[in-house]
Amino acid sequence: MQYRTIQNTDLQLSAIGTGCWAFGGGDYWGAQDQSDATAVVHASVAHGINYFDTAEVYNEGRSESSLGEAIKGIPRDQLIIGSKVSPSNAYAKTLVKHCEDSLKRLQTDYIDIYMIHWPIHPHSIRHFTSEEAIINNPPTIHEAFEAMQQLQKSGKIRYIGLSNFSYKRLKDDVPATVQVAVNELPYNLLCRAVEYDTLPYCTQNGMGVIGYMTLLQGILTGKYASLADVPEWQRRTRHFNSSGTPKCRHGESGFEQETAEALNGIEAISRKYGIKMSELAAQWAIQSGVTCALVGARNVKQLEENVKALDAPVTPEIIQELNEVTNKLKKELGNHFDYYESAGNDRTV
Repeated sequence: MQYRTIQNTDLQLSAIGTGCWAFGGGDYWGAQDQSDATAVVHASVAHGINYFDTAEVYNEGRSESSLGEAIKGIPRDQLIIGSKVSPSNAYAKTLVKHCEDSLKRLQTDYIDIYMIHWPIHPHSIRHFTSEEAIINNPPTIHEAFEAMQQLQKSGKIRYIGLSNFSYKRLKDDVPATVQVAVNELPYNLLCRAVEYDTLPYCTQNGMGVIGYMTLLQGILTGKYASLADVPEWQRRTRHFNSSGTPKCRHGESGFEQETAEALNGIEAISRKYGIKMSELAAQWAIQSGVTCALVGARNVKQLEENVKALDAPVTPEIIQELNEVTNKLKKELGNHFDYYESAGNDRTV
């Protein structure tokens, strides 16, 4: 296993991390057996994976509860746990309580990296609550940071993190007095918007980057014969035409032709070198600037497939070929990495 040190911290994250969104089961992913979740966590540790990612909103807290059950029997210092507080809960008076609730569900004394899940503003908050009082009078980023620093001093969290914060938000919202350890961002071969300015800014400022949607929820594994075969919940991004997917909310015509062309190009490279698409996608992410690339696993078999990607013989030349076949899609999608909203309604800006 490769490990990457985050500047100005004592955190060394494994190159791939285990995403725990599906843990606890829910409408999005369907049922998830606890015994499988526990086996995935223990097998992850056995393979040297030390980062586990969850959030209070995942399956209404069941992801954290499931992870809390799964880590029993594992020495706590072998684990780096990241969780997230929803922006609607980032008031000074509520953030501390929500962190304490997460600690109870995780059955641990501290969270290693505690992140604000999305930027704090009405449009973002609307996705987490329907309470107009909160939407119209949102918390401020400054009170959120003050509460997180309070949690840090009390030992309930080790490091402060952010998630889905763009270059502009990082520049405008983060005061010099706050050390942000990581920014968690969507990043994969079909979602490269963070390369425009957010990823370089994080790198230049010593901020670790945790990449999520590394396999774009299975689309980059090659398991779907065509875009039409992708399940409806996974067809909600700007890659797809919203008129053909009722669950879409971005309202755009999408970029299905460019997405199909990119996938065909990746598949051709996969055949050319005899390397699985999932391994190409994971290695590309690992080699393209993230500290840790998150990959979900519903069972140990899927985890073993994820780990295999670490040994895939993906050279810099192959990385360049992958960049070339996905550049057109990157340009069409533009500098917007909120893939579920239209460019005009991007929650990250």
